[in-house]
Amino acid sequence: MATFPKAEARVQSLAHEIMTGLQAHAELFPNPPVTPEAIGQSLTAYTKAADLVKEQQAAFSHAVDAKNEALEALTDTMKMVLRYAENVTHFDDTSLKYLGWGGRRAGAPLEPPGQTRSLESPRRGEGWIFLDWKEPDAGGKVAAYKIQRREEGSERWTDVGTALATEATLSDQPQDKQFVFRVVAINKAGEGEPSNGILAML
Repeated sequence: MATFPKAEARVQSLAHEIMTGLQAHAELFPNPPVTPEAIGQSLTAYTKAADLVKEQQAAFSHAVDAKNEALEALTDTMKMVLRYAENVTHFDDTSLKYLGWGGRRAGAPLEPPGQTRSLESPRRGEGWIFLDWKEPDAGGKVAAYKIQRREEGSERWTDVGTALATEATLSDQPQDKQFVFRVVAINKAGEGEPSNGILAML
């Protein structure tokens, strides 16, 4: 069974087919509830309305373009005045408030990251280990993560990798030794508190 179309173009096309089919095969459809002429009138009314919508859409699109151009021109002139005002007042906040503007805000100093969280090692093999963790939920923005390792029983940590994401695979690791791995978040301001340690023999 055929499905009535939803797209306007297909509805319009089907209307043409129905109208011409009724006219060409009156012997098959002698008393339709709507005459071909009535369908033609409805189709003409729809076509005129659709054409009007297209014209109005084109006019609206043109108006939006004109508005955007005017806004851009306004923005450019405002920025020119504000830059001028900043220079002549040396970014004095009190003076710039007369124009609804303000001086430069002192940037907040960058803080070291917080503690790297939930270090895990879901996969490992001979000479390699996969680590994943969660980013700190406090402190400054993380720039990278430093992965460290120490031999079990030693207090000396060695840097063995760096990651930009919250996971890393370390290969070419010594085998048959117990190691503890940890991850430290870092940025230009310093280092965060190390994560929990993961004990592993590869």
